[in-house]
Amino acid sequence: MGRKSFVCLALFAILGAALPLLSADQQDNTRSLSGQVMTSQNEPLPNAIVYLKNQKTLGVRTFVAEADGGYRFGGLSPNVDYQVYAEYQGKRSDTKTLSSFDSRKKVVIHLRIDPAK
Repeated sequence: MGRKSFVCLALFAILGAALPLLSADQQDNTRSLSGQVMTSQNEPLPNAIVYLKNQKTLGVRTFVAEADGGYRFGGLSPNVDYQVYAEYQGKRSDTKTLSSFDSRKKVVIHLRIDPAK
């Protein structure tokens, strides 16, 4: 094996070892959003539909609230604003914004719906 071949193999080995690290850094650079959908009396609203709208692409993700009203979205870009709201039996919560200026990795936003109104 010549010197050039050895150098090329060494570079490939170094790059191959670095790629998983780059991938991990990218994953660490994401953030998550979670919370609960509740009534105005703080009762959970299971099966409420939570909508998350990416303000850059206008793409929408949804989550069906769990038995405790909980919802979560992961893998969110730190450089994008998101809007989140919930719907339950034709009623809708206020729309909340997760700003790109919010540097928290794990953001909690609770949503309230008054199904009686």
